[in-house]
Amino acid sequence: MIFTITPIYALAVALIYLALWLRVTKMRAELDLSIGDNGNQELLLRIRQHGNCAEWSTFILILMILAEGTGTPALHLHIAGALLLLGRIAHPFGLKAETTSHVLRLVGNGANILSALTVMVWLFIKLLDL
Repeated sequence: MIFTITPIYALAVALIYLALWLRVTKMRAELDLSIGDNGNQELLLRIRQHGNCAEWSTFILILMILAEGTGTPALHLHIAGALLLLGRIAHPFGLKAETTSHVLRLVGNGANILSALTVMVWLFIKLLDL
């Protein structure tokens, strides 16, 4: 089977992932710090922004590729992919040490949860052959 939808979103998320990785690497170079955050709150924040992207993106892209492989309708894959991108773009700007309720953090988390649920529902439907 040739996958045509999930790779579009995988590439877009990979660009976001690399941008977040570059921010961590740049700050590590500036601080001459190889491992950890050495108590630097800004570096810790960048590490978590990058880590959160890796965690959510991997999870959702695996679900998407499985769903695409089982024949989930293209529209639903595009909805899940668009929600994933929205979440990955919004979340780093909303992840703040001083608050857990920044609107962009809520949008990011909410979009990613909706993305995962969209794909999970279709996987469930396909597994039950409904």
